Amino acid sequence: MNYRKTLFFIAECLTINTISKNKKRIENQLKTNAVNWDDIVKLSTAHYVFPALFCNLKKANFLAYLPEDLVAYMQHITNLNRERNQGIIDQARELNNLLIANQIQPVFLKGTGNLLEGLYEDIAERMVGDIDFIFSKEDYPKVISILEANGYTKVHQTEYHFPQFKHHPRLQKEGAIAAVEIHKELLIEKYADEFNYELIAKDVQEINGFQVMSYNNQLALSIIAKQINDAGFYYKDLALRNAYDVFLLSQKTKALSAFDHFKTLKNPLNCFLASCYSTLNKPECLAYKSTLEIEEYLSIFEAQLNNSSLRAKNFKAAERKLFIKSRANILYKSVFDKEYRKWLSKRVTDKNWQQEKLVQLGFKKN
Repeated sequence: MNYRKTLFFIAECLTINTISKNKKRIENQLKTNAVNWDDIVKLSTAHYVFPALFCNLKKANFLAYLPEDLVAYMQHITNLNRERNQGIIDQARELNNLLIANQIQPVFLKGTGNLLEGLYEDIAERMVGDIDFIFSKEDYPKVISILEANGYTKVHQTEYHFPQFKHHPRLQKEGAIAAVEIHKELLIEKYADEFNYELIAKDVQEINGFQVMSYNNQLALSIIAKQINDAGFYYKDLALRNAYDVFLLSQKTKALSAFDHFKTLKNPLNCFLASCYSTLNKPECLAYKSTLEIEEYLSIFEAQLNNSSLRAKNFKAAERKLFIKSRANILYKSVFDKEYRKWLSKRVTDKNWQQEKLVQLGFKKN
């Protein structure tokens, strides 16, 4: 199985309990015994959907088609993830109660928000990193103080931190299962005026005692996390974990019109929606409005799936462009922003950073 076939097989497996045509296609493939399970495990793990893949195959009664040792391994990993996610839910509940007791209402985001609202039939499906929540600019510094007073400390205890626009440096607490990100923004500065706390606060919903975003905003953020914050729009690739969230959320709201109110964000978000539509075998819930920009995007996306050399070449080009752009932005901001200027000064005089750069440039051995 090449990269494209492996990616599409996993993607369709994530939909087999909702889309009958995909269930038939996958079962026919499984019956031929032509599935390269090593490739499936590697790619689904890289895309953080390994437990979701197992849960969907199990619900569809397809596990009999898999090697017994693989089923045992998948079951083990899924059980571990379920246990971790239950710990995250418990930690989120503790944080929620703590902040409400201080007259502050958190809005939980991304994977944690999805778990708390019950988006997944089995909480083991979603692989979650940090607990993310967002607050108004007025409450943001208060939350930092409250968590620090309750045993949360910075994950990276360095003498200086890069100025963060979106969130405070990650915090952790001894005995707690997940690190915490306290957000005041959802997006990089370029798009922050278009999608921010003020927008999402207008239609937050309360589910199971927690505040989460509206389904439309959840759908948008599921794409934004990959497409904008992780530069997926430049790389023109797809993250199956985000695509699976988008698919599940499209069962609760109309994806076709979810982004109509956006301006600069509208095209990048619809491009991701279109790539999901293609990869998940064209489910109606992910239908998109075709434009010239979207079709050009899809053309490159498809070409990269079919050509590993082209994919690697375009990835390096995008990476180089983004690196130069980010460094230029830091230099520009350091001229006008005291916080950036202070960080840059400490960075270039940091002996460890200097040694690291000498090794990278080949002037010194590691």
